[in-house]
Amino acid sequence: MRVDVSRRKFMIASTAVGAGLVLATYLYSRKQEYAHEKRSVAEEEFRPNVWLRIDIDGTVTVTVAKSEMGQGVWTALPMLVAEELEANWRRVNVEQALADTTHGDQTTQGSSSVRDSWDTLRQAGAVAREMLIAAAAAEWNVPVRECRAQDSFVTHRQSRRKSSFGELSVAAARQPVPESVELKEPGRFRIIGKLLLRLDTPSKVNGRALFGMDVSLPGMLFATITHSPVFGGKPAVIVDGPARAIRGVRHVVRLDTGVAVVADSYWAAKQGLDLLDITWDLPKGPRWSSPAMRDHFAAVAEQAGVTVREDGEFERGLSSAVKVIEATYETPFHAHATMEPMNCTASVRDGICEVWAPTQSPDKAQATAHRHAFPAHTRFWHKLRGRWQHRWQPPVIVHTTFMGGGFGRRLQQDYVAEAVQISRIVGAPVKLIWSREEDMQHDYYRPASHNRLVAGLDARGMPVAWDHKIVGPSIRESLEPGSVRNGFDRSAVQGAIRLPYSIPNMRVRYVMAQVGVPCGLWRSVGHSNNAFVTECFLDELAVVGGNDPLTFRLALLADSPRERAVLELAAKKAGWRRRRPRGRYQGLAMHRSSESRVAQVAEISISESGQLRVHRVVCAIDCGTVVNPNVVAAQMEGSVVFALSAVMKGAITFREGRVEQSNFHDYPILRIDEMPEVETHIVSSHEPPAGVGEPGVPPVIPAVMNAIFAATHRRIRRLPVQPGDLLGHR
Repeated sequence: MRVDVSRRKFMIASTAVGAGLVLATYLYSRKQEYAHEKRSVAEEEFRPNVWLRIDIDGTVTVTVAKSEMGQGVWTALPMLVAEELEANWRRVNVEQALADTTHGDQTTQGSSSVRDSWDTLRQAGAVAREMLIAAAAAEWNVPVRECRAQDSFVTHRQSRRKSSFGELSVAAARQPVPESVELKEPGRFRIIGKLLLRLDTPSKVNGRALFGMDVSLPGMLFATITHSPVFGGKPAVIVDGPARAIRGVRHVVRLDTGVAVVADSYWAAKQGLDLLDITWDLPKGPRWSSPAMRDHFAAVAEQAGVTVREDGEFERGLSSAVKVIEATYETPFHAHATMEPMNCTASVRDGICEVWAPTQSPDKAQATAHRHAFPAHTRFWHKLRGRWQHRWQPPVIVHTTFMGGGFGRRLQQDYVAEAVQISRIVGAPVKLIWSREEDMQHDYYRPASHNRLVAGLDARGMPVAWDHKIVGPSIRESLEPGSVRNGFDRSAVQGAIRLPYSIPNMRVRYVMAQVGVPCGLWRSVGHSNNAFVTECFLDELAVVGGNDPLTFRLALLADSPRERAVLELAAKKAGWRRRRPRGRYQGLAMHRSSESRVAQVAEISISESGQLRVHRVVCAIDCGTVVNPNVVAAQMEGSVVFALSAVMKGAITFREGRVEQSNFHDYPILRIDEMPEVETHIVSSHEPPAGVGEPGVPPVIPAVMNAIFAATHRRIRRLPVQPGDLLGHR
């Protein structure tokens, strides 16, 4: 495949003797592409985004602009470059990009890193390859078409001359950018699709990897913080004498969001924090408890809501049904519960702000740090109504570290804002570490939901009408109050609005119900709620209509071959319909998200005391072209852990506006001895890459719940599953 090369997207730099070839790629997400093309060249500050550097020793260094939080971008993205470059994979290194507006969108979310980088990074590798070939051809005085790159060398077929990328790098830097380059077709891939070891693993094994908690600076102080027990509260009166008496405590800092203690060590800061006596100015308005929230959602569900999908005429279809089935499903609020609590190191001194943050959005972290490090300059910028990244600004440098889990929590920059403010106030580098309790009780939670479903079946047991009303908080409205003007938040209906099953007379509605709980993106966002609801309700329809759950779904997917394929593969590998060992039961589910299709079969047992055990989960995924099968399998396994914790373990509950859970003793997650065997089977495809990090989560929950029905003949329509729900099973 030949593609044109925009000269505005590439820059070559040979800055010093021996620097080699340095190729910078101007990487934009698809969302930015249209706006970018509309700007004039004169408006652009042409600076590099993702750097491809080839040193004179032949080392290829790819700088990754996305955040590595365990999902594998430090391996997958360099593989794209190395494939088209024809590099020897053993000579490839990775560097993390600094936050910079010329990187485009650096946010890591929605399983989009590989999808958004697929064309651009391959093109970057191909451009460098052609420049290396051109340099070799010029040196040997032979036609370019007679030369080829392979395994980090360029060779001339006729004379068999051969030069390494390192030997050619300086000369290649003087070559013009080619006007077009040839990209490989999938059948020619040499690196993409291979089971390669991850590039971030060695440093994580030998301890050299830098996570946010590992940052250490000369003269650094430690801080920890407490926030209002009720969301939105501010400190009113602080009695800090006992805290200041703790040896090592240097400062007690009042912020709008809470009170921080700064000390020579984290332990001293924590001791001091525990001795603070704070009177909080709590917000006015209702302080919800969980039972009242559930009642409120049920009451709000009586409203008509906003219709977000309507095919055919639901009422007419329902009137023709032989059987009508109704059900109500509920999901709770969930915390992200990352293994590494929120933390950030900041240094605001001498007119410079430098930040080390485990963040999923380095560019947002940079904007947040600028706003809080230099508030006077920010006010000046707003007054001018200019674009601050295109004007003089005090320098803000953001180093993105590895992170011990993200799952969407680190898209918010509240912990960055606090670290920067504390450093500015005390005039020293500060590492802010939230306690586990603060992290659990001041999250941006996965929204709860209340779902009412009505469906009609014909004489064959097939659906002729479907109505799904979703009630719950809006993430967008929570993060940006007043931004939802028509009552419709797309994230709340993800996975319900694009249901792939061919059901005539389908209607989906949404009713927004805010209850003062800060909500945010949680691994797979609305898909995790809605897959549980829709796939369990589909199972109900299959059973009521006398159909096998697999056969029932396949019949409804006649026009969706990719969905059918993953279902059939998962069922085959799991031995669906085969006789199971005594006490073992299976359930299945399928869901599409981030353009991937995932089907899963869960095999469970239930003890006489009502304890649920998941023994095995078989995953089949169609995620288009696979960059690294190892990464895909790891993401499916991680998805199973994450989802089973939601099924079997914790929920966030409230009492008078306060989160009741505080740590893993009352918000437990799946433990290693509870982990099932996970098998991952990948559908071969030449389609463009789709998401992997999130799509494995949604089907796990309904697959387990449908297996529970197979074991007990009881429908559990509310999460998490309690032992009492399963007592007395057959």
